[in-house]
Amino acid sequence: MMDILYLLVPMSVVIVFAILAALWWAIQSGQFDDIDREGERILEDD
Repeated sequence: MMDILYLLVPMSVVIVFAILAALWWAIQSGQFDDIDREGERILEDD
């Protein structure tokens, strides 16, 4: 039973770091700069 923890704990730490890296990348690349504009753009007629 305890042997599975040696696999699950490091795997969950790696997943958390991957999620944080993806969030950091999204913030740095400007994904969240103007989220209100994209919602309004759908409603506009071109």
